[in-house]
Amino acid sequence: MAILLSSQEAKALDALATDRFGVGVEALMEQAGRSVAKLAEPMCKSGRAVIFVGPGNNGGDGLVAARYLAAAGFKVEVALAVPASQLRGAAKVNLERWAEVAPRSTTVGVLALTAGDLAIDALLGTGLNRPPEGSLRDAIRHLNAARGAGAMVISVDVPSGLNADTGAVPGDCVRADVTVTLAARKRGLTQEPGSTLAGRVEIGSIGLPAEALGMLGSRASLFELGDLRAVLPAREGGAFKNSFGHVLVVAGSPGKTGAGTLAVRAALRSGAGLVTLAGREQTLAEILAGHPEAMSHALAGQGALGPAELAGLLTALEGKQALAIGPGLWRGPATGAMLAELLTRFKGATVLDADALNAIAGHPGTLAGAVGPTVVTPHPGEMALLTGRSTAEVQADRFAAAAKLAGDERTVVVLKGAGTVVAAPEGRLSVNPTGNAGLAHGGTGDVLCGLIGGLLAQGMEPFDAARAGAYLHGWAGERVSKRRGQRGLLAGEVADELGSLWAELGC
Repeated sequence: MAILLSSQEAKALDALATDRFGVGVEALMEQAGRSVAKLAEPMCKSGRAVIFVGPGNNGGDGLVAARYLAAAGFKVEVALAVPASQLRGAAKVNLERWAEVAPRSTTVGVLALTAGDLAIDALLGTGLNRPPEGSLRDAIRHLNAARGAGAMVISVDVPSGLNADTGAVPGDCVRADVTVTLAARKRGLTQEPGSTLAGRVEIGSIGLPAEALGMLGSRASLFELGDLRAVLPAREGGAFKNSFGHVLVVAGSPGKTGAGTLAVRAALRSGAGLVTLAGREQTLAEILAGHPEAMSHALAGQGALGPAELAGLLTALEGKQALAIGPGLWRGPATGAMLAELLTRFKGATVLDADALNAIAGHPGTLAGAVGPTVVTPHPGEMALLTGRSTAEVQADRFAAAAKLAGDERTVVVLKGAGTVVAAPEGRLSVNPTGNAGLAHGGTGDVLCGLIGGLLAQGMEPFDAARAGAYLHGWAGERVSKRRGQRGLLAGEVADELGSLWAELGC
């Protein structure tokens, strides 16, 4: 598990360094600049590096890097984005130290760069919450133009102009080849457009012991392969099918039978011991074609699901540990009320997706009223319906949107998209690092729903099942894309790829 820091937590880490470990700002800056310089050396092909310096600690980190690069034999110049008199604290101290090393290598304003040169963006740090203006904005534009002409760009901590908490860009922003983020990755580097603008992200040391990060009590983390291995349930040698749970999938309708097929296929590939599909008689055969391993439960009647189906669904849920409901669901005006009642009766775990989410969007409190644990898997548009906000508002701060819904409705939220955010009701946040744009195909969300349902059936805690499901789903998508290309990926192939992942994981 890799901690993700907010801008406030980054400030708190600096304070902790002084109060608990006796490491002052200047010492932190020295180590940070040294880390940046070490990572910068192999990128400086022409032997010339230009450090673009802002007024705060970010600029101070860049000035330290300038000294180390000069000591390593590179031709180094410093371009101050503001007059020297505006530098503060440790940044001012390091400007004076730089002046002692290279008294005629500092300019106020921009410096020209050519192909092969290296530019270090040390203009703005993690505290940005408004568009860059004036000379700082001009320096950002100059850096981007230079990169377009062949120079390499390294950003210190975050690309200047990026909101370190959300990944949003309120104005101009540096597009970096590499970002050296200090002590730990910042939250905004995991969300678009921040993750693209950051380029490759490297962690730079600030010289604190490993336990310092743990003392911050950060609630956000990046879910990694080691975390996946840690949360997956063991498969004992003497187990049988009932040992691994039974999941009921409620999905598919005329014209949308493919959604049910994909959810069932993913549930079968999840490792669940038993999978049953519940639906209208007219769709069951088509959905289950090619899946003899799954069972079926016919729901009497015609048309959209409503109160009349409640009894049938409760019967179908007998003996089931989990429910996966929503992909291609036959939905009508009474579906939401029926789902609300169903969740007050079913004590197992439920994952809701697609049309199940659309159905409950007009029924606030549905998830909070569930007697069993719930997981919801909205894309940004569905999230907007669930929260009464616009899609743009959701995307502007995905962490906040997911955390609020999770807390308000006491549910685990899987906010899909690049850098999928998983939020737990008590405040934990997790970001999924796997996946690519190949997953932007119809049906991949149905696969995720079935997969999480199957993991829930195996007894996984909802937050762990959601994180593991998102990771496996993205990982499978990456592997399929290597063979088919992102444009050629099919959702069914993602479901089938799960088998290869289990083999690689040895389970």
